[in-house]
Amino acid sequence: MDFIADFNNNSAVDVISFVKEVVEKFPKLRASIVDRLVSTLSEVRAGKVYRGVLWVVGEYSLEEKDIREAWKKIRASLGEIPILASEQRLLDEVPEDTLAKEQINGHAKSSAPKVLADGTYATESALTSQSAAAARLQAVKAAQKPPLRQLILDGDYYLATVLSSTLTKLVMRHSEVSEESARTNALRAEAMLIMISIIRVGQSPFVAAPIDEDSVDRIMTCVRSLAEFSERKELETTFLEDTRKAFRAMVQVEDKKRAAKEAVEKAKSAVQVDDAIPIRQFTKKSALEGAEEIELDLAKATGGDSTVETVSSKLSRVVQLTGFSDAVYAEAYVTVHQFDIVLDVLLVNQTLETLQNLSVEFATLGDLKVVERPSTHNLGPRDFLNVQATVKVSSTDTGVIFGNIVYDGASSTETHVVILNDIHADIMDYIQPAHCTETQFRTMWTEFEWENKVNINSKAKTLREFLKQLMESTNMACLTPEGSLTGDCQFLSANLYARSVFGEDALANLSIEKEGEDGPITGFVRIRSRSQGLALSLGSLKGLKASTA
Repeated sequence: MDFIADFNNNSAVDVISFVKEVVEKFPKLRASIVDRLVSTLSEVRAGKVYRGVLWVVGEYSLEEKDIREAWKKIRASLGEIPILASEQRLLDEVPEDTLAKEQINGHAKSSAPKVLADGTYATESALTSQSAAAARLQAVKAAQKPPLRQLILDGDYYLATVLSSTLTKLVMRHSEVSEESARTNALRAEAMLIMISIIRVGQSPFVAAPIDEDSVDRIMTCVRSLAEFSERKELETTFLEDTRKAFRAMVQVEDKKRAAKEAVEKAKSAVQVDDAIPIRQFTKKSALEGAEEIELDLAKATGGDSTVETVSSKLSRVVQLTGFSDAVYAEAYVTVHQFDIVLDVLLVNQTLETLQNLSVEFATLGDLKVVERPSTHNLGPRDFLNVQATVKVSSTDTGVIFGNIVYDGASSTETHVVILNDIHADIMDYIQPAHCTETQFRTMWTEFEWENKVNINSKAKTLREFLKQLMESTNMACLTPEGSLTGDCQFLSANLYARSVFGEDALANLSIEKEGEDGPITGFVRIRSRSQGLALSLGSLKGLKASTA
């Protein structure tokens, strides 16, 4: 937990998330962990980390001494209250002479002697009241403040709502474990003062941004709960028991997902007891089985697909490049490796003449680059030839391969050209389903600026069926837990995630609804990525367009 106060926000957030799981799974460690977290309250500078620490402290401070110690540290990190009154007093205490050296409208005040109408000298000093007030306010904002107070004044009102919830839990639990009603009432009054003080300062000019209505509603809910929990015991149940049950259920779901993933990985490498152990050095090279194993190993080493393709799948990769009536018929068998596209081109001379200096020229559009060009050949009458070309792929942006066949005619100055059909790079060969945490998904969703919104109007029978079609057509994995998708409802929302072989992330948010029993499914899919090409390519997939028809 030494990394909680680290300035690297991502590592500190990961640490506090791990601590929350540990504190729930191991009850014997709760007391020591809570003490350690309370002692670090004055060192934390990140709002996300502070929210996690406050949640753990409010949820697992079970003893009276733990509650009072946590209250002291929170008060110390919050500073003097009411916040608005103390900030206003600091503003009033800023001396006027410290502002005399400030610049006004970008120009420093001139203190050079001035000549008046009667010939005497005088000094001129101009300082408007508005600029002086703004300078004094900036001086108060720039003053050193405790960490929790500084975060709230910087506009982190989500942290303010978590603080209000934590104070409410501490007061309610103190009323259960302590018989000092006067002490409980004092803590209750102080908690209410802190919450109202946050709302008031959020509506003042001392904050970076005004407080939002949702945060005000949440804080006022905590205030009303503190005022009424003595008469309404269900409020204590909601704050002290239901929140922990919800977190426990979430931890159990994550454990099940982790266990299922481990089981799948284990099943992939599982070997039966009586299975033979193949050793290549002991196999005969002429044996068919040994040759197949060598081909599979080479395919894995070169990044290709190790699965055995059927005849139909092989034929689907054949692209016709010229027409049957052309002098040279050409078709290409497209093989996609991890970062390369290999074109195995079959050339057939359909004439009764020898075609001299025949060459196939390829060019690319997009993030594709031809790295290996076919050499020049002579092709006899009715003869055929196989040539290969290799294209390097550097991103998942839509790419096009085009070209032509050039050969000499009867005379040396005559050249014949046959235009080839375009070959489009399939983005699905580079997109793979992936998984990430909810926090990582939200962070990337906020950071990625390219978005492609695709409207949905499908005739699928059910919402789950459409989700399955979308996952198959885009090759994305669903991050929304299965428990959240269960039930019969006319509305469905889910998050999907995929990752390309080039390390590019693709996010998708599906929001659809079904109009009646036999009505169409309408809604939209929002696709976000760091690059524009990936977002547009995923939105224009044939499978997605077909599912929206």
